[in-house]
Amino acid sequence: MSNEFTIEAATRSDLGKGASRRLRRLENRVPGIIYGADKTPTPISVIAKDLTKSLENEAFYSHILTLKLDGSDVQVVLKDLQRHPAKNNPTHVDFQRVDATHKLHMHVPLHFLNEDKCVGVKSGGGIVSHQLTEVEVVCLPKDLPEFIAVDVADLDMGKSIHLSQLNLPAGVELRALQLGEDHDLSVVSVIATRASIGEEEAKPAAPAAE
Repeated sequence: MSNEFTIEAATRSDLGKGASRRLRRLENRVPGIIYGADKTPTPISVIAKDLTKSLENEAFYSHILTLKLDGSDVQVVLKDLQRHPAKNNPTHVDFQRVDATHKLHMHVPLHFLNEDKCVGVKSGGGIVSHQLTEVEVVCLPKDLPEFIAVDVADLDMGKSIHLSQLNLPAGVELRALQLGEDHDLSVVSVIATRASIGEEEAKPAAPAAE
């Protein structure tokens, strides 16, 4: 993976809502917690501006991160993020420790390729419709992808690409497909526009065969 993310963190002992408010207001830090890997959850805080900047990068949400905590590097993934309802700035963050031997359940974004070359758009006059924008993957930390690419160049009018048709990296499974065939959802399709429907209806009917 091309991106590397390192976040400075500090343990905190002053807990509770009041302490979290003071932390955000007076120290410009965001309270959080690290859990997982059969270890005791650890309350932490991170610098607000550093976290905010990292959150601007899509890869931060589906990447192995390094927390520098009390002189040690801790490998984690972002599992939950709370934001202020009006200001949208982060107010609390949850990280999960990464164990190289245990599979992760992570949501990763879908990147749709060649929409401008899509057959159903160029020849059929349709539009590309996204039913999903992310998928939940199951994999070991070393196999975690930053995104899943979906090539729609050959997608024709009225056709769809389903979860089972995605080209997944080695070692990566989709959680939905583990639940059964009825969870094989449509990811993207090409649908008719009002204009293309009107053009089709306006075509003269073919003469009846004698």
